[in-house]
Amino acid sequence: MEVNSHRITREQIIQQLEGGQAYLKIEELLQEVDFEDLGKRPTGLPYSFYEQFFHIRVAQFDILDFSRNPEYEPRTWPDEYWPVEQAPGSEKEWEELKKSFLKERDEMMNLLLDETNGLTKPFEHGDGQTLLREALLVLQHNAYHTGQLAIIYRLLNRDQ
Repeated sequence: MEVNSHRITREQIIQQLEGGQAYLKIEELLQEVDFEDLGKRPTGLPYSFYEQFFHIRVAQFDILDFSRNPEYEPRTWPDEYWPVEQAPGSEKEWEELKKSFLKERDEMMNLLLDETNGLTKPFEHGDGQTLLREALLVLQHNAYHTGQLAIIYRLLNRDQ
């Protein structure tokens, strides 16, 4: 069993992954954006709301996969981290993407909450990475791109 401070660390990371403290909850943005706006690129930006969210989901899954899979195979950067299309092909595809993101975020949080997974023990299949490092990477990456999504959302509403 870990010392209590590791449990507190785990819980604090979970709270940040869920958002709503230092930055907006991604679920709030996902509820606000109109499906018809997902593929629009605001003036001066090279990406749409959909493209950014797709990237967040793929990167999060990649980190989750590395964290729990000793047979992990890295993806090709940047091709496999960004969508081919500017917008989802259907509302069903969009809903599945959101569902996958939330499910995989929950899976990452469950890895963290499982105290049999050491926070600072290096993964045997890595080169020094730890669960703590990977969780913080998801946290940082998701927060960064959630901010970008918020800007895209605001620009889309200004441009209309």
